[in-house]
Amino acid sequence: MASKDMSVRRVAMAKKIALDWLSQHGRPEYRLSVYQCTGRYSTLNLPAMLRSFRDGKVKIASVEPVADLGVRPEFDHVVLRSSDREGLMALEQALQKFGFETSGVF
Repeated sequence: MASKDMSVRRVAMAKKIALDWLSQHGRPEYRLSVYQCTGRYSTLNLPAMLRSFRDGKVKIASVEPVADLGVRPEFDHVVLRSSDREGLMALEQALQKFGFETSGVF
């Protein structure tokens, strides 16, 4: 019986330690999905262009580069992740001007 009490206590301590670590190091993450555009641009080269934008090699409509931009290509769209909500919203507006369909920042 004593070993079960120690086990429960250890699990409770581990959960508290994990919660403390996450509250100190965690931050919100925002996502944006970009779908195929109706204009002359294609999502085929979009992931490479967005990675270059993140690294500061390419400018997109005078939008400041988003330092922690994550780019994940999917079958028919590209998913962007970042903790910078304003940066993603500015990038979304620029991509919409190019004719891309977006899901909105959430």
